[in-house]
Amino acid sequence: MAETKKTHALKARLPRGLVDRHAGQIKASEKMLATIREVYERYGFEPVETPLIEYTDALGKFLPDQDRPNEGVFSFQDDDEQWLSLRYDLTAPLARYVAENFEALPKPYRSYRAGWVFRNEKPGPGRFRQFMQFDADTVGAASPAADAEMCMMMADTLEALGIPRGQYVIRVNNRKVLDGVMEAIGLAGEDKASQRLTVLRAIDKLDKFGVEGVRLLLGAGRKDESGDFTKGADLDEAQIIELLQVVGADEKHIVSLQDAARFDAADDDEVVKAGDASSVVLNSLVLDEWEVILSRSESGRQGLAELREIAALLKSAGYGTKRVRISPSVVRGLEYYTGPVFEAELLFETVNDDGQPARFGSVGGGGRYDGLVGRFRSEPVPATGFSIGVSRLMAALSALGEISVEAEAGPVVVTVFDRDRMGDYQRMVKALRDAGIRAELYLGGSGPKAQLKYADRRNSPCVIIQGGDELAKGVVQIKDLAAGKAAAASVSDNAAWREERPGQFEVPEAELVAAVRGIIEGARA
Repeated sequence: MAETKKTHALKARLPRGLVDRHAGQIKASEKMLATIREVYERYGFEPVETPLIEYTDALGKFLPDQDRPNEGVFSFQDDDEQWLSLRYDLTAPLARYVAENFEALPKPYRSYRAGWVFRNEKPGPGRFRQFMQFDADTVGAASPAADAEMCMMMADTLEALGIPRGQYVIRVNNRKVLDGVMEAIGLAGEDKASQRLTVLRAIDKLDKFGVEGVRLLLGAGRKDESGDFTKGADLDEAQIIELLQVVGADEKHIVSLQDAARFDAADDDEVVKAGDASSVVLNSLVLDEWEVILSRSESGRQGLAELREIAALLKSAGYGTKRVRISPSVVRGLEYYTGPVFEAELLFETVNDDGQPARFGSVGGGGRYDGLVGRFRSEPVPATGFSIGVSRLMAALSALGEISVEAEAGPVVVTVFDRDRMGDYQRMVKALRDAGIRAELYLGGSGPKAQLKYADRRNSPCVIIQGGDELAKGVVQIKDLAAGKAAAASVSDNAAWREERPGQFEVPEAELVAAVRGIIEGARA
C-alpha cells in the first residue's frame, strides 16, 4: 500500500502584542470616537490625517537609539536605502505635516486626528505593540492659555463620555520644573541628555512602581517579577533624594487631611463662581512648596510662573481642582516635551483578572512641545497637544457601563428552502433593505436547521421562512429569535415546544416589512 503523503497546514497565529477586534468592539470604538470628535470640534479643532509611515529621522531625537532605528520603533529601508518607520505616535507626524504646509495653514493651527500607532517594545498585560490614539493639537500658540484649554477640553471630553466629575482628574506639571530640579542636581548640558531621558522615564513610572520602585530606576536599576533587569539612571543617593522631594510627593504629603477634605468637598463650578479660594487651595500649596526648592533655578522659576498662569485661567473658566490639578508626579516619558505636561487619570476602582481592586489610571496625556515643528524650520514654532489612549479608555467606559462591546443585533436573515426560488427570496431581502432594515439572504449551502443556527450566531432579530406551503398561501413565517429564546426557557418538553411554536408566527407576504419592523422596534424598546 502506498504511503499517504502528509500535508502540513500553516498554523494560524497572532503576533505577540497585537489583538484582533470583533464587530462589537469596533462599533463601540466608533461611537466613542464620535463623542470625542464632537467635543474637539466644539472647541474649533479640524480633522487632519497623516500616513502610518514616516521617514525615521522625522520622528525626532526622542527615538531610543538613532544608531539602531529599529529599537523602540518598527523600521525598514526602502529601495533608496532611506530608513522608514511605522509612526510611534501621532504628534511627530503632525509636526512634519505642519512644517511641510506651514505657509498654507492658519496659525494657530488647531487639528485633531485618530489612528493606529506602533511600538517595538516588549508586550505585556495591557501593553500592546499596536494601539489607537486620538489627538488634538494647537500649533503656533505660545501662551499658557493654549495649555489650559487642552486641560479644559480633556475634562469636558471625559464628562461627555459619561465619566462623572470626581471620578477623574486632569493632572498638570511642567517639564521646566523638572529641568530645574535636574539642573540643580548636576544633570544640565547636552552630554547629560541620555541620562536625563532615563530619569524622566523612571519618574514616569511613579504610579506603576511607587516611590521605592522609582528610587531603584533612578539608581543602579530594577529587576521585575519576570527577572528582566532595567538599567537605571545611575544617580547617587543625594541626587535621588533631592529629585524625589519634588516628584515623589503626592498631594497628601503636601496638604493636611483637613485641607484635602475641604478642597475635595468643593463643587468646582459653584465655588469658583463664588470666588472661594478653597477650590484651588491644593494648586497654590503645591506651587508654594516648589517655590522654595526651585528658587535657584531660572528654568524652574519659569515653569512655576506658567503653572500659576494655567491655574488662574482654569479658575476663571470654572475648572477647579476637582477636575484639573497641579500634580508633582506627572512627567510624560517622551523627550520632546518642553513646558506644561498633562495626564488624564481615572479615579474609580474596578476589579482586575485576579479579583483584586484596581484602578485604570492614566487614559491620556500630552503637553507642550515647542521644539518639534521647529526642527524642520529656521524658526521656533510653539505647540501643545493631548492624546487619548482609545483602547484603555474604552475598557474603562465598559467597566462603568457607559459603553458596550457586546455584539449588536445583526441583520434579518431570509432563509432558503427552495434553491430554484432564489429570485423570490432576493426580492424579500430587497424590500427589507429598501425600508431601511438590515437584511441578508442566506448564501451558504446548508439546510433549514443549520440556517436557523447561522441566524442565531449572527444575533439576528428574526428569520424569514417561506417553503412551498407558505408560497401557496401567499404568506411567510417569521421566527422572532429573541422572543423564542425567552419562551423556550419556560417550555418543559419537545411536545410542548412543537405545540406552542414559541416566537414564530405567520403573516401575508405583503405585510412582511411592517411585521419585521415591529419586531425590531419592540426589541429596542
